[in-house]
Amino acid sequence: MEPAGTLERGLAVLRALSAEPRRTRATDLVRTTGLARSTVDRVVVTLLRLGYLRAENRDLLLAPPLAELGAAYLTCSVLPQALGPHARRLADELDESVSLAVPDGENVRFIAQFTRRRTLSITFRVGDALPAARCAAGLVLRDPDAPWAEDDQLVEPGLIAVALPVRNPDGRAVCAVSVVSHTSRHGIAGLREHALPRLRATVAAMEAARKEGSPASRPAGALDSSRAVKAELGAGYLQSLARGLAVLVALGSVPGGLTLADAARATGLPRATVRRAVQSLEQQGYAAAEGARFVPLPRVLELGYSHLSGLTFQQVVQPHLADLVARVRESASVAVLSGDDVVYVARVPTASIMSVAVTVGTRFPAYATSMGRVLLADLPEERLAEIAPQPLTRHTVASPDELADTVRQAARDGYALVDQELEEGVRSIAVPIRDRIGHTVAALNVATHASRATPDDLVRDILPTLTETASRIETDLRHLPATP
Repeated sequence: MEPAGTLERGLAVLRALSAEPRRTRATDLVRTTGLARSTVDRVVVTLLRLGYLRAENRDLLLAPPLAELGAAYLTCSVLPQALGPHARRLADELDESVSLAVPDGENVRFIAQFTRRRTLSITFRVGDALPAARCAAGLVLRDPDAPWAEDDQLVEPGLIAVALPVRNPDGRAVCAVSVVSHTSRHGIAGLREHALPRLRATVAAMEAARKEGSPASRPAGALDSSRAVKAELGAGYLQSLARGLAVLVALGSVPGGLTLADAARATGLPRATVRRAVQSLEQQGYAAAEGARFVPLPRVLELGYSHLSGLTFQQVVQPHLADLVARVRESASVAVLSGDDVVYVARVPTASIMSVAVTVGTRFPAYATSMGRVLLADLPEERLAEIAPQPLTRHTVASPDELADTVRQAARDGYALVDQELEEGVRSIAVPIRDRIGHTVAALNVATHASRATPDDLVRDILPTLTETASRIETDLRHLPATP
């Protein structure tokens, strides 16, 4: 049995990594946490196996699956889901940024952001924290009798905000709604006059939504997979850390949290193991009891969520592209559909004398590319019929009917292969990248010169790795707040 405190040490490493999310090494973690190198190494091995970290040479980076810890709090609290639509409408009505924040010790932590895209824009991210005494959201939550609060450049010169509390039926403030602007647009008095009437109406609607509540539910049962991984990896894998983090995720799997019995059922762990994990999470400030149920607390969001929630689509796919190119030794790209064209949004070329010369931002006709074919396969038939193919080479599809046939074939096969239709000598194969509800949001391809691979070579040697890479990208996207 591993010694007591393994979960606490794992959380300490995650906090250190979250404080420096770009690139951290094990030696940095030893210095910042005060833990022994052997302990840090075992924690890192466990987090790598869970998919919470990614290793690039000796650098450790936070990986999107880690966001499931913060998502556990957000799901359990129900606040973003219940209040978010009202906050979004308020942002649209006022043409100002709107935030939702909850109390977290001496701080407030942001749980939803609806920003206006301007040259001077608000850069708070979901999961970020601010001192409660220095922002409107914090001031209104610290004073239970405050009807509203304002921030006249307390946090940063030029930044102003007005906030109101959202209260439970018992009158307790559970979060704050802030309208945030800049002195180039309003003075604090002007923002108050502009925002308060609509802000009050929005808060009233939010409080009505809170009264409706959410019915408690029970999670599905699960099996404990940590035992098999422990048998595979041995002493390098901290089973109690993996189990403790699984309990944290389970507590947030349904609105309102779980009882110990339900958490045991959700994780497949013995109830005594769940109890020990919950006690450790309580001591660390990541969980609390609400009656017979236990819920994650806002502090969970400090475990990398703000960094991960701010990742762009390109940042998510780029490491996967680099790994794909290293494995197949051919150039790889990701593109999205824009009108009748594909637009390259990420790319990793191979280093060779003869390579496919494409850069991010390049546009090609979708009908003549493998990525275009898998993207067109997600469109309605009538939309596809509007595209009139033009001959780019002697191999290019020549008619709308022929294009429709090739697109339907791509939909059936789950991939598209284009042989010298865009340019003589260029062959490529592509697969779709789908969001959490199954819609194709992008395409992933590998392209090569015809002299290096036949069509059969691409299907036999490249397609399995290409499909595996797309699956990994989809997993990362599912763990982020929304497909970027």
